[in-house]
Amino acid sequence: MFRRTLTTRLTTAGVALAALAALSGCADEVSSHSSDSGGTGGGSKVKIMVGGIDKVIYLPAMLAQRLGYFKDEGLDVELLSEPAGIDATTSLVAGNVQGVVGFYDHTLDLQTKGKQVESVVQLAQTPGEVEIVSNKAAGSLRSPGDFSGKKLGVTGLGSSTDFLTKYLGVHEGVATTKFTNVAVGAGQTFISALQKGSIDGGMTTDPTVAQILAKKIGKVLVDMRTPAGSRKALGGLYPSSSLYMNTSWANAHKDTVQKLANAFVHTLKWMSQHNAQEIAAKMPSDYAQGGEGLYAQAITSTLPMFTEDGRMPAGGPETVQRVLKSFNPNLKNAAIDLGKTYTTEFTDKVR
Repeated sequence: MFRRTLTTRLTTAGVALAALAALSGCADEVSSHSSDSGGTGGGSKVKIMVGGIDKVIYLPAMLAQRLGYFKDEGLDVELLSEPAGIDATTSLVAGNVQGVVGFYDHTLDLQTKGKQVESVVQLAQTPGEVEIVSNKAAGSLRSPGDFSGKKLGVTGLGSSTDFLTKYLGVHEGVATTKFTNVAVGAGQTFISALQKGSIDGGMTTDPTVAQILAKKIGKVLVDMRTPAGSRKALGGLYPSSSLYMNTSWANAHKDTVQKLANAFVHTLKWMSQHNAQEIAAKMPSDYAQGGEGLYAQAITSTLPMFTEDGRMPAGGPETVQRVLKSFNPNLKNAAIDLGKTYTTEFTDKVR
């Protein structure tokens, strides 16, 4: 798969922290320098993996860097990118990064596997995802109730797009064994699979959605970018994009996590006060595939998904749990402690 790694190094005063937290069955391994020993130090270095850094649903990560908010907090942040959220989660489990900007639903899935991970900043209240159908398949694929026998694109197997696609089918009475989810990534690999007929449809996000519609090679089947769309498709708000971390690492480095929360919440507030064109102008130029106008349009379509304060929306965790239990045998009978999958400790202190 195409993999792009973006490295963002921000100048910081003080001694840098190097921290690795492994979520395997072994004991956590955390190494820290005196600058952040016990979570009370000054400048810190943190690696954050993003599940597709050029996706609009994860826009706050790069925007926080572009606005200088990490630097303002004295943080040295390295942003890395994986094409799918499941790959980003794997990096966290392997101890290669301290945090992930990805979907909150992974925290529930990981809890069933004995891994304690929590969302420390909730960036979004809806999935921001769109189920697309190719023009060729549009006649026989008019709703998730028609998934049977179809090949449907997802970013990766075990990813949140995989989760949500399975839910949409099961909710309409189509067992997951009746359709095939195909890992095709996002962006150009997704578009190519749709054009070649390798998939009949699939779940993706902006700016890919905007490009597909502009090229007129597909149509929207289910739109979950807005609160109304999320409620219609999933029965409630579905908290998605978040900054999630190993709970033990967050507890041991609270000063650093608070600074990250400050930077992300300030970014969310800035986004709520600026239009799509102004936001697009702050982002790297190569994110605007298809042109600046199309990129701004993609941001406009996706903006309703984001929170303004980084807090978990009321009822959101329960919606995620219900959705995952509908098709995931690991969660079906599992006793999930939702209170351990997120915290508002840090966002509550942002001023």
